[in-house]
Amino acid sequence: MTPEPDPRRWRALAVCLIAGFMTLLDVSIVNVALPSMQRGIGASAAELSWVVSGYALTFGLVLVASGRLGDDRGRKKMFMISLALFTMTSAAAGLAPDGTWLVVFRLLQGAAGGMLNPQVIGFIQQLFQGRERGRAFGLFGAAIGISTAIGPLLGGLLLEWGGATDGWRWVFYVNVPIGIAALALGARLLPRDTAAAEEKRPLDTIGAVLLGGAVVSLMVPLVLSERDPASAPWWLVGVAAVLLVVFVLWERRARRAHGHPLVDFALLRTRSYALGTSLGLLYFAGFTAIFFVVTLFLQNGRGYTPLEAGLALTPFALGSAVSSAVGGRLVSRLGKPLVVGGLVAVALGLVAVDVVLRLDPQQVGWAIAGPLLLAGVGSGLVIAPNQTLALEEVPAREGGTAAGVLQTGQRVGSAIGISAVGAVFFGQLTATAGDWALAISRGLVGAVAFVVLALVLGVVDLLSDRRRRRKAAADTERAADTERSADTERAADADPSGDAGEPGDHGVPPVAHVPHADGRGDGAAPALRGRVTDGGGGGLPGATVTLVGDGREAAVATTGDDGGFRLDPGVAGTFQLVTRAEGHRPEVAWVAVPPSGEVVRDVVLDAPERSTAG
Repeated sequence: MTPEPDPRRWRALAVCLIAGFMTLLDVSIVNVALPSMQRGIGASAAELSWVVSGYALTFGLVLVASGRLGDDRGRKKMFMISLALFTMTSAAAGLAPDGTWLVVFRLLQGAAGGMLNPQVIGFIQQLFQGRERGRAFGLFGAAIGISTAIGPLLGGLLLEWGGATDGWRWVFYVNVPIGIAALALGARLLPRDTAAAEEKRPLDTIGAVLLGGAVVSLMVPLVLSERDPASAPWWLVGVAAVLLVVFVLWERRARRAHGHPLVDFALLRTRSYALGTSLGLLYFAGFTAIFFVVTLFLQNGRGYTPLEAGLALTPFALGSAVSSAVGGRLVSRLGKPLVVGGLVAVALGLVAVDVVLRLDPQQVGWAIAGPLLLAGVGSGLVIAPNQTLALEEVPAREGGTAAGVLQTGQRVGSAIGISAVGAVFFGQLTATAGDWALAISRGLVGAVAFVVLALVLGVVDLLSDRRRRRKAAADTERAADTERSADTERAADADPSGDAGEPGDHGVPPVAHVPHADGRGDGAAPALRGRVTDGGGGGLPGATVTLVGDGREAAVATTGDDGGFRLDPGVAGTFQLVTRAEGHRPEVAWVAVPPSGEVVRDVVLDAPERSTAG
């Protein structure tokens, strides 16, 4: 799809960021309003738990299926429907007469938020490329960081304004005018859906049900174990494992049957995407748990008001907002070291928070401001850059689905983190008969542990990349030496006088990659292989596949009888992959070819080319 003109793209991004900010804000803003809900409508402890946990549960439930719907049936359509539902359910939650109805509307609000978020990332994938995509993801990362950290502060302000009994209702009402404004702007600024009815791919309903069941089965015991791990239905984790196995088997069958499964597992074979998703899961486990335990400690352990607790967490939000925007601009130049550096800063900041709290200062909020600022700066260098790197090799056509899988990992990570850190936190409180200082220390250690696990994964990935680059450089040098020797021998054979001259004098320049006789390459040089198929999953022979980089053709191939192809650009880098076949509309996607080894990318040309005359 041709990108929209520049000003329109950035205005469309602004609409997406507003919508994404709203849905992610509602993850944290509700926490400070729970006592007000209890006083205002007499909500029970179980109902309050579901108000918090149910949102995350239904949010994660629909992410992947909604991403696929946006990819296949129209991203703008899904965005507008989801945003309208989120606005209406926010209003309904604010009007809830009792705890039961509040839980029902909160579950529906979470589902609407989960439907909306993959469309936001899908639009970023669709509208931006290269460095601009990094900047766009940087702004989205800032929205994530600010919404998560500023939630308690905004909630505290609304409670101060609305009163102790009914102030909680404004936590939901605040979404209504913002949602209405975003709907009006979205209708005018978002790019129109271009998929025609005959281009729509079949919906994998059974796959969606299986994956949804697996996500729910995994998250229910996690969200119910926050305060009492012993009472959680852990047997559902076994059910989740079984459903995931069945889901994988079904998706393979769906790919063979019609070529359009809910999740294309080729995405998970893309190394950058798989690693970015895993790192995001681990980081969100620690990142989300920080606010859970620190907010509880400040309000219940130190007697802070909701507003004071929110103000204490503001340094994290400010640091995250600034560094997310900066990180989005730097990620195309610095890459993975930027993410690793951010993880180091987060870990150091949280350790410093723990050290300060162990000293038990009189002004806790001021004392932890500096360490929280450091952790926030680091967080901004993790979330947006990692998201950019994870999705950079994903075709725009798969953007919503890939975003759904990525965000499902983040939601599962958040549930795991809050469950594990909450169990440690509340367990310590019970064991020490209310020692809040020791409980927050143990909770922070748990949060840091998840961040460190993400750091270890990032370092291992970074070192592995460097080893591959060194190996590729060595292989390239050996191949060049071999070619120069061959040039010299050919020159000597052609010149009986023995004056072979310099290598390259006879019109044969040194090359970086020497293919085998069968054309498969030496296995070390950069390569891309895959298969071109039609909408039914059958191979398309005779299709032309071209890699274009820096305005020039880097490699070109014609597919074989089974639709297979292999391209050897000779150098690593990010290229445009252009696929053409007679009777089909061309497909253009971005692909990153690694310094060594090969990346696999299949292409589906499922839309027959039609005349535009008339």
